[in-house]
Amino acid sequence: MEKLDALDRKILKIITRNAKLPFKDVAAECGVSRAAIHQRVQHLIELKVITGSGYWVNPKKLGYQMCVYVGIKLEKGSQYREVVQELEKIPEIVESHYTLGNYSILIKLYVFNDEHLMRLLNLQIQEIPGVVSTETLASLDQHISRPISLD
Repeated sequence: MEKLDALDRKILKIITRNAKLPFKDVAAECGVSRAAIHQRVQHLIELKVITGSGYWVNPKKLGYQMCVYVGIKLEKGSQYREVVQELEKIPEIVESHYTLGNYSILIKLYVFNDEHLMRLLNLQIQEIPGVVSTETLASLDQHISRPISLD
C-alpha cells in the first residue's frame, strides 16, 4: 500500500470534517493550488483511501424508529457469500460484516417498528438457506458517529 504524506493527511482531515468544502478553500488552508488538491483527492479515490461521498440521511426522519443489529449464525462459514447475496436484497440492511466470534455475520438494519422487524426476521432473514439462528440487539441511542481518526 502506498504511504500517505503529510499533505494527504491534512487534506483528509479537512474534507472529513466538511465534505462540501470547495477545493479552493481546502487549497487555501493547505497552502497549495486547487489543481493540486483535485489531483490529490483523485489519487486518494483511486487508492480507495476515500471510498465514498454523499449525504447521510437521518433514518428517523423517514419513519424508521429502530436501529437494529442482528448476529447471524450460519450452518457453514463457507455459505457466507451466498447468504450475503440474499441479504443484499433486503433494503433495510445498511451494513454487513463477516465476523469472528459467536456469529458468522453481523448486520445493521433500520425498521419502522417491532412488527416490521419481526417480518424481516421471520419471513426473510431466517428463511435464507444456511442461516441457522439469529440474535437481535436494538440500539436505543447513538452518541458517536465519526470517520477514523487521522491523528
